[in-house]
Order: sequence, then C-alpha cells, then structure tokens
Amino acid sequence: MMHSLGHSPLLKYSSYLCFMDPLLQYLLLVLIGFVVGFINTIAGGGSLLSLPFLIFMGLPPAVANGTNRVAIVIQTFMATMGFRSKGVSTFPFNTYIGISALLGALIGAKIAVHIDEGLFNKVLAIIMLVVMLIIIFKPDIDLAEKAERLTGRYLWQGIIVFFFLGIYGGFINAGIGFLIILYLHYAHHINLVRTNATKVFVVLIYSVAALIVFILNDKVNFKVGLILAIGNASGAWISSRLSVKKGDGFIRKFLIIMIAALAIKLWFFQI
Repeated sequence: MMHSLGHSPLLKYSSYLCFMDPLLQYLLLVLIGFVVGFINTIAGGGSLLSLPFLIFMGLPPAVANGTNRVAIVIQTFMATMGFRSKGVSTFPFNTYIGISALLGALIGAKIAVHIDEGLFNKVLAIIMLVVMLIIIFKPDIDLAEKAERLTGRYLWQGIIVFFFLGIYGGFINAGIGFLIILYLHYAHHINLVRTNATKVFVVLIYSVAALIVFILNDKVNFKVGLILAIGNASGAWISSRLSVKKGDGFIRKFLIIMIAALAIKLWFFQI
C-alpha cells in the first residue's frame, strides 16, 4: 500500500509544518521544488535542499528519499525536453552511460530501502561533508574548447564510472550533479552546456529505475512527490533553456554561486 494521507493534508507522519494552512504547505512545496529543479538542472546539489526539507516535514528518511525521486524523474524529463528543444544532445554516448547508471541505481536503491533510518541519517551527514569538500576544493572549470572524447576507450571508461555513479545516485542522489559535471567535463572534454544536457538525461534514466524500487518497497508518498514535482519541472524547464541561451560563462558563474551557498549550508546547518 502506498503511503497515504492522514491528519495533515499532506502527511500522515508527525510534521513540523502541521500548524500551517494546507494551501501554504502546497505552495511551499512547489517553491522548494522550483528552486531545486533550477539548481539541479544548471548545476547540482538540489537534493541537499529537498531531502532534508522532506524529512523536516515529517517523512521517514527512506520515504523522503523515495518521494524525492518522483520529483527528480519529472524534473529531469522536463530538463531533457528543454535541452532537446534547443538541439543539445550527446547521443548515443548519453544512452550507453545512462544504461550503465541504471544498472548501478538498482543496486543503490535496494540498499536505500533496507538501510536502518539512524544509519541513513549518519550516511547522509557524511555524504554532505564529502560534497562540501568537493565543492570547496574542486578544480576550476576550464572553458577552453577541446575535442570531445566520447568513443573507444573513453566510452568504456564512462560506462564503468557511471555504473558506480548509478549506485550512489540510486542510494541517495544528493550532490551527484557536481560529480557528473566534473567527471564529464574533465574526463570527456564536454563543454558545460552539453555536460548538463548529458547529466539530466542520465539522471532521468537511472531515476526511473530507482523510483520503481522505492515504489515496490512502499517508500513513496505520491501526493507530496507530485506537488514537489510541479516546482521541480518548472525550474528544470526554465534553467535548461536559459543555460543553452546564456552559455558556459553563465553556467560557471551559477556554479560558483551554488558552490558558495551549499558550502555555507553544509557547514552551518544540519537536518
């Protein structure tokens, strides 16, 4: 049975937002979703905002993790369509690494639905610290145009790397956007616009697989997920088209802003 609604219009769990008017809860979810969708599409790290927020609302960690995938699937679908509408794609490279990530995500999601809640929170805290270190010490983004490396041994390298990224993405997904951007940009010499287009397509593929695992294990609150997805999808569509229009320079500036903001959040604020 899917997680249903209880005394609160949104959640059957104890929620810190239960005192709020139902309409305000809906609007807050959509607003959070819009910000997350915009951030995830043009940079990464949005789940470091949405996942703690869903837990704060009262969802158990595993259910918050599964519910967040509903919004991510719709968000990445809209972002992929946005990039396609601008003619940006790395097909068939994105499909090969996407399938590899899907296989990894099945393993990661299976771990996520069975992990102890206390252990999950500790793992999430560690991951947030690791992401903070990556954000602080990451190398500068090189905007110089280089020949892309998408075939031969580089393709096989990507397939292997994305299998493990898929495990991580299936497990928690938080911060994976930064990892994908850095890897594709430096290992495969893909510019930032095409990197983002590849990233959202790959995340779409493996997120569908992860979501199915969470659904089969009754770890999804669909009402919360779909309301959140309204915001995610809107933010993703706008940011995908904006990033193509503005180019790599805009993405780099946005990455710097997001890196600074997330570093502050990860350093000073806990779930």
